[in-house]
Amino acid sequence: MTLLAVLLTVLLVVAVALCALLAFRLGQLRSAGTPVLLREMPAGVDEGWRHGTIHYTDETLRYYRLSSLRPGPSVTFCRQGIDIVGRREPMGTECDIMDGLVVLQVRETPYGSDAVEPRTDTYEMAMTLGAVTAFQSWLESRQSDRSQRRRSA
Repeated sequence: MTLLAVLLTVLLVVAVALCALLAFRLGQLRSAGTPVLLREMPAGVDEGWRHGTIHYTDETLRYYRLSSLRPGPSVTFCRQGIDIVGRREPMGTECDIMDGLVVLQVRETPYGSDAVEPRTDTYEMAMTLGAVTAFQSWLESRQSDRSQRRRSA
C-alpha cells in the first residue's frame, strides 16, 4: 500500500468518526432540550440566527448550538441576570424559517460575585409559544434579589 493510500484511508476514518460524533451529539441534544433559534444583538434584519436547544437548570439556562462539536454549552445565562425586554413577530425573510415562532428580546446582565465588569449582552430567541410560556415560567419562579439579600445577612 502506498503512502497516499494510507493517508487517504486515515482521512476517511477521521471524517467518518467526526460525522458519527456530530450525529450522536445532535441526537442527544434534540431529545433532551427545547429547540430555539438564537442570535446575539446587534445583528442585521435576518442575520446571525443559530439553531440550537436550551436546557434549564436551577440557576442557569444553557444554549447548545446544534452545528457545533463543542462538548459544552455555547452560551450560558445566569437565571438571576436574565430579563425579557421585548417580544415581536418574525419580520421579512425571517418568516421563511420562523413560521409560528415568537421572537423574544432578552437582556443578560452578569449577576453575583462573577460579575467583574458591568456589561449587558442582548440576544434574540425565537421559539414556539409553548416554549415561551415555559421560559417565562422558569424566569418568574426565580428567587427575588430581596430574598437573596436576607439569606446572606
